[in-house]
Amino acid sequence: MRTAGASLKQRVIRYLVGQAHRPRGVVGWANGWMFAHRPSNRKRNIWAVSLLDVQPADRVLEVGFGPGIAIAECAARAVRGHVFGVDHSQTMVRRAARRNAAAIRAGRVHLAHATVERLPSFGDPLDAILAVNSVGFWPDPVERLRELRRLLRPGGRIALVSQPRCPPAAQNGATQNGATRDTTARAAQELQDLLTRAGFTRLRVETLDLDPPVACVLAADPTGMPS
Repeated sequence: MRTAGASLKQRVIRYLVGQAHRPRGVVGWANGWMFAHRPSNRKRNIWAVSLLDVQPADRVLEVGFGPGIAIAECAARAVRGHVFGVDHSQTMVRRAARRNAAAIRAGRVHLAHATVERLPSFGDPLDAILAVNSVGFWPDPVERLRELRRLLRPGGRIALVSQPRCPPAAQNGATQNGATRDTTARAAQELQDLLTRAGFTRLRVETLDLDPPVACVLAADPTGMPS
């Protein structure tokens, strides 16, 4: 019975992880509410934006903005700039649009229902790009990162954030936490490798001590930068 219960729990968690990837329907709405109100999610997103060092006149893109927490934080910093966001979940687009309604009316925030492999036009080059817990779902992430690098101005910045959320694993009849510090460290190394292969330089890794820890890998487009 315990084994059957653990198996059911793992299936439920896998379903919720899938909903996190592409929220939809009532469960997707509930997931969006949870993501928006969970203190650790808010802390993670605000921390990531602070590391990206968004300036008042910056043009910023977030890929996979979810409920729009980081979009709002970017807009609060880029008061004379523009904040763009794409997300492949219409549920999240609606939720983020409500959260950022005033900035959208002011023409400072622009949200689109789109995928990373079919990005809309953003006009002028971007100063910074952010992606939180989404790179692992991208098809051909190195090519996607190359495309994003081409959207940046010379010396433009990118921040890729990962807080692994692995389903718990059954071991010797007990359920073990699926994500650890080692999981986060491996995720950070994978992001560094992807960024390097995509042509980014000046990589650095920052860690936020949550459970599990959050890794943020920052890098820059080397085009036009002094060697």
